[in-house]
Amino acid sequence: MPSATVENYLKAIDALARESPAGEAGVARIAAVLGLTKGSVSSMIRKLTASGLARAEPYGGVSLTAKGRAAASDVLRRHRLIELFLVEVVGLDWSEVHDEAERLEHAVSPKLLDRLDEMLGRPTHDPHGDPIPDASGRSAAARLVPLSACAAGDEVVIGRIADQGADFLRFADRAGLRPGAGVTVERVDQEAGAVVLKPRGRRAVTVSLAVAGKVLARGE
Repeated sequence: MPSATVENYLKAIDALARESPAGEAGVARIAAVLGLTKGSVSSMIRKLTASGLARAEPYGGVSLTAKGRAAASDVLRRHRLIELFLVEVVGLDWSEVHDEAERLEHAVSPKLLDRLDEMLGRPTHDPHGDPIPDASGRSAAARLVPLSACAAGDEVVIGRIADQGADFLRFADRAGLRPGAGVTVERVDQEAGAVVLKPRGRRAVTVSLAVAGKVLARGE
């Protein structure tokens, strides 16, 4: 099993590469995400490349090899199952579990992980709506769009919260914007930069377009 440091690099590269149209992660962005210097990141990238986990183009970006993607998928599976366990079994708030899962994901054994998966009913998504890869690395695919891209009158179901900072998650919970919640987009005011949302069974809430962009949904 890769070290905790290597796993953190693989997760960061995988996430950034998925966001990039080129499918690559830049050294500066990796350094920013991990809170490290570019020199430290460059040194680790050379080690990941030598280990067959990543590839780096001269003056270009970094991407994971098939081996690297499999390792990243494995650590994501551990992280997201632990988050779900901490919410559903331990009873922690969904805004508290990320940091705890960051610590535990590097220590849980494959045997314990499979037991957690079985006990939780082989779930497909974590509390924030992120897909949980199965033991083979496959994960459920869903076509989600940010609420900021919806039109007035659209009726949608929240699928994922993109911003998983504790403050944002607490706000989303108060507003009724949790995965699985039905929401009607009542009004979109581009000039004011605001969206009026009506979660089912709750009062309407007005949020900025920036906030609405962090909440992803699918049509009902």
